[in-house]
Amino acid sequence: MTTTSLAQDSPEFEKLVFQNTKDTIPYRLLKPMEVKENQQYPLVIFLHGMGERGNDNIINLKYITSLFLDENNRTEFPCYVAVPQCPITEKWTYPDWYRKPQKPISTVMSLIDSLKTLPTIDANRIYIMGLSMGGYGTWYLLTHYPSTFAAAVPICGGGDPRQVENFRTTPVWAFHGADDITVPVEESRNMIEALRKVGANPKYTEYKKVGHNSWTPAFQEPQLLPWLFSQQLLK
Repeated sequence: MTTTSLAQDSPEFEKLVFQNTKDTIPYRLLKPMEVKENQQYPLVIFLHGMGERGNDNIINLKYITSLFLDENNRTEFPCYVAVPQCPITEKWTYPDWYRKPQKPISTVMSLIDSLKTLPTIDANRIYIMGLSMGGYGTWYLLTHYPSTFAAAVPICGGGDPRQVENFRTTPVWAFHGADDITVPVEESRNMIEALRKVGANPKYTEYKKVGHNSWTPAFQEPQLLPWLFSQQLLK
């Protein structure tokens, strides 16, 4: 089944397919405008929302291109951006957050493991970001693979507050709209409160009079990318 997409394709993001022994997943990959020899660059993994599921490998870019194709951002923050696409019948997360990761999210981790072996990608600067269903996916990957990511940006998502100790030391900047009727704002509030209770210092921005599309103002935050790319895993 092919999803009909109203999103505009962006050729700067190369169309690719990742395949391992158990699964196949389409994804898009944006590279730095100039990849310099003997230099490494950050990798951002972006998880889309439920409305962008499918296999066209286009609609998964719907909300992310304005941020990473901005000429100033590409110049100031050269990086790789990978955008996998979730099948139409699947989700990034499961009702049981203690469940062992299954595909497609386990395939996303295999993709990350593959990409971080490239000599031009800095394995100490891999970032996870997602909105709505992808916001849940962001919290989920943090819960199960805390040592992989240097920072996380979950937008209008939620997680399991009982497991925040797993990623207590990972820098997090979460966003949510106060008037979100699709994903209640309490989902983010509960995660932030739980993190603070275990001694973490997450950043949290809640937008008044904003509904589910809190990614729109979030992607306009002037400090978002400077903050994100300043984080790295301790060697």
